[in-house]
Amino acid sequence: MSFWNDPLRVAAEWLQGIFVGWGMNETGAHVLVVFLGVLLLITLLMVLDIFLVWIERKVVARFQDRLGPNRVGPFGIIQPFADIIKLIIKEDTTPGDADKVVYNLAPILSMMSVLILWAVIPLAPVMLGTDLNVGVLFLIAAGAIGTLSIIMAGWASNNKFALIGGFRQVAVMVSFEVPMLTMLLIPTIFAGSMNMNAIIASQNIWYFIISPLGALIFLIAAIAELGRAPFDLAEGESELVSGFNIEYSGMKFGMFYAGELLHAFTFGGFWAILFFGGYRFFGLEQVSPFLAILILVIKAMLGYWVIMWVKYTMMRIRIDQMLSFNWKFLTPLSFALLLVTALMNALLASAPAWLYILGMFFANVVTGWIALEIARSATKGERERLEGPQKVAEASR
Repeated sequence: MSFWNDPLRVAAEWLQGIFVGWGMNETGAHVLVVFLGVLLLITLLMVLDIFLVWIERKVVARFQDRLGPNRVGPFGIIQPFADIIKLIIKEDTTPGDADKVVYNLAPILSMMSVLILWAVIPLAPVMLGTDLNVGVLFLIAAGAIGTLSIIMAGWASNNKFALIGGFRQVAVMVSFEVPMLTMLLIPTIFAGSMNMNAIIASQNIWYFIISPLGALIFLIAAIAELGRAPFDLAEGESELVSGFNIEYSGMKFGMFYAGELLHAFTFGGFWAILFFGGYRFFGLEQVSPFLAILILVIKAMLGYWVIMWVKYTMMRIRIDQMLSFNWKFLTPLSFALLLVTALMNALLASAPAWLYILGMFFANVVTGWIALEIARSATKGERERLEGPQKVAEASR
């Protein structure tokens, strides 16, 4: 077997043979090789996270007509390493009345919740961590740990602003996990499996083309779960000073920040896997696993760029507006779209491929149009109730 065709298996067998040759039993050697593989993946992700800091700062600088980092290294590329050194040498403070165990555990859980998501991400056809048959469900379960870390940080800090920020994140979690979980069922219906690799393998046509509305709802819910603008209610500087992390300094604060960036990139990867074919691209993934990884990273980076685009161009909404948007519009729309998708999938199961694609696409368009018309009518009725019918009529002329 060639290293370029299946590098992980070849490297693992080579290392295991070395360890067995040193007198270690096969079970112990296998466990050690798996541990080294996990350590390698975490190291690569942390290195990627460092460069995500630079990428985000350069992108937001372009949005805001600034230069961004441009002093430390070529194009400021070494600036993140200077920031890490600054965070390491900063004073590490802990509030006197804080619950120290929970307080110190929160940033660790924040980073861990992101890293464990990569256990089910297929990097290439032959390169994946755990091939779970419920990989989609694992995404929701593991992602909730990150929200738990924010609640822990807010509560354990013994600060009213941090506590309010943590409670806000509970509202976001309970609200937007419902449409997110519902939209995860749409690729499951198309693929007939909750296995991440099976979903990628079944996408001869990107699911974004078949269900563009489902992809959009998933993206909106993912941004809310990330706590990024316009849903960054857990960290609202204008009213909470800094939110849930106000009492954190040094590398503890840095772990929250790094976890947020890597989480955004990870959700960009999941968006690519669920709706844009993952590592597949016109058969190029069969050339080399390394090329498949490159394709997935590029798609994930494009999804991450969209998330950044939304964050740096939209204002923060109020919590009542956010909850109303979710429970009165996004959640009913996601349930309706799921029902329409399941019905159309059953009706078009034996239809030609082109008819199936067109039927699904127009079903999404019609569902979205009906939802917008209902929302427009409800909005007009609310304005008439508050402002009076005559003012609304004058404003619409």
